[in-house]
Order: sequence, then C-alpha cells, then structure tokens
Amino acid sequence: MPKPTTILYIVIIGTCCGVIVVYLFWWAVSRFKVLTARERPLRARLQTLCRDVGAVERLDFRGGPGGRDGEPAPPFQFVEEHADGTSPCVSVRDARGRRWRVKWGDEVRSESFAVRFVWAAGYHAEVAYFVARGRIEGAKGLTRAQECIGEDCSFADARFELDDPAVRKLFDEHGWSWDENPFAGTRELAGLKILLMLLSNWDNKDVRDVARGSNTAIFEHTLEDGTIEARYLIIDWGATLGKWGSSLTRSKWDCAGFESQNAEFIKGVSEGVVEWGYTGQRTDEATEGITVEDVRWFYARLRRITDAQLRDGLLASGASVEEAECFTRALRERLERLRLIAERGGEEGVKGKG
Repeated sequence: MPKPTTILYIVIIGTCCGVIVVYLFWWAVSRFKVLTARERPLRARLQTLCRDVGAVERLDFRGGPGGRDGEPAPPFQFVEEHADGTSPCVSVRDARGRRWRVKWGDEVRSESFAVRFVWAAGYHAEVAYFVARGRIEGAKGLTRAQECIGEDCSFADARFELDDPAVRKLFDEHGWSWDENPFAGTRELAGLKILLMLLSNWDNKDVRDVARGSNTAIFEHTLEDGTIEARYLIIDWGATLGKWGSSLTRSKWDCAGFESQNAEFIKGVSEGVVEWGYTGQRTDEATEGITVEDVRWFYARLRRITDAQLRDGLLASGASVEEAECFTRALRERLERLRLIAERGGEEGVKGKG
C-alpha cells in the first residue's frame, strides 16, 4: 500500500499534467482556428482604441454609453436563442425595432456597470442595460434560457446588449491580441490594461484563446461623413467587480472580495515601472511595462469622476443600495491609489496610501 504522501504526490503531478494537456489542446485549437480562418480584412483606414469624452463629471452614468433615451423599449419579441457562451442568452426585438442580446446569470450586473465605467474612461464599449423585469413574447421551445423565462414569458434581472446590424463586427479569430495590435507600446493600450485591473477583469482572453472564446473584437462603424472607423474593444466585461486570481479563488460581482484586494492593486514602483498585484487569464500582458507616466495619463481621464456618478451607474446596473455604497467606496480607494502614483510617482506614491 503506497504511503499517503506518495498518493498525494501522484495526485498533484497527475493534476498538473492534466492541466498542461488541456491548455496545450486549447492552444493548438486556437492556433488552428486563427491560421485557417477565412480572411476578413478591415475596410477602415481609421483605427481607434479610445476617444475624448469631454468633461467626465458631466457624464450620465445612469444612461451609460447608450443614454437614457436608448434604453430597451418594451414590449419585447423573441427572435432566437443562442447556444454559445457560458450564460443563457436570447435575441429579441423591442418596440422600436432594435435587436438586443439578452443574457442572464452572474455577470449581468457587473457587465452593465463595467461598460459604463469603460465608456467614462473614454474606451469603446458596447451599449448595455440592466432590465429588472419584463416579458419576451413568443419565447417558446427554449433550452438553457427556459430557466430564465417563465411560461408566461416573464423574466427578471437581465442584461440587454444592443446588436446594431449597421456595425460590422469582427469577433473571435478576427479579433486582436494584447501583444499584436495597432496600439502596442502606446499609453492608450497601457490605459486599457490599467482599466482591466482597476475593475478586476480576470477574463482577459484574446484572439490567441479563441478555442475558449476571445473577449477582444473590432467593430467597424460608418461615421456621418462616410468615414469607416475600426474600434478596438473588449466585448465581455462580465468577469469584473470581484476577486482576481486562480480559477479556485476568483469571483464576479463580489464587493467584499473586490475590496479585499485593494491593498494589492498597486504593489510598488521600480525604476518608473508600476508593479501590480493582478492575476488573470493573461497576467503578463496585462501587468508588464506600465509606467508612472502611463498611470498619470490614465488618471487624468478619470480624476473628476464623482461618487454620485458611480452610485448612479451601480444602481442602474441592478446593485442594491448597500452594494452601491460598497463598490463606490472600493472603486474610490483604487482611484486614490492611482492618484498617489500619478501625483507623487516612485515608491513614496505607494507607501503614502492609507
């Protein structure tokens, strides 16, 4: 009979080998998908990652990137159910003829708020709203979504994401990676990485992870003057506002967990480069090479954001009053830590935080 320690070692080694095999399989499938993908070249000459939103303190966090006038308009008519993704999802049309992707699950609140914060920082984000309750007429013959839509076609706690047919969307193998994109080495890309860590978005998969579902995409918009603009963005902010870390410890929409990692958010500064505590799907790409100057540029975009705006956005995203207060306090602390780095720099910027 083997000793217990021997059995334990065998289990640990076997588990590690199994994880490695799974990741190698995902890598191979992702690589194959990218190499064999049908070419879909960009039509746009203008490529952007972010934009100037003007006076941040005047932005309406309750309406978010789509504004209050853009909210989903009932009644909703069922179009189809989607089999992809980790959460139940259907498409509907609203009273104004617009198409929406409706999702349920543990990401609806975090994603609804995150897109508002991303938009306020000046980065491209999809239009999304939290809808507390409603009816989807004609929703029959469902599979995963049958647990979310009642026999009377009623639903609760859903995220509605606008699906605009005028926008050409390049997903999955046609998306972009953190190390290969037109903005590599720029402060704009560094700012997006800071934003990712600020919101604790641990699901930062890119085109290299397409076998598991890439969360980066390119949306081509036709502007009023006829110019086609390619907007590079993250399309899934659901894995936010919780704890970063391993698959055993990370969480979503978990204010206690989110707040508990504030002390690890910024770990220090070495020779002008900021050291972060974040761990995610692609930790190195998110954390490496971000300078104090990058933080200074990024913080300048958000320094005028108010607690009232944060609360408005959180409440509009389905947060309770207690959750809104907790997340507002935690986000303010992280913004304060960025401020200390931006204004003081160096080690004293980290040690000076209370």
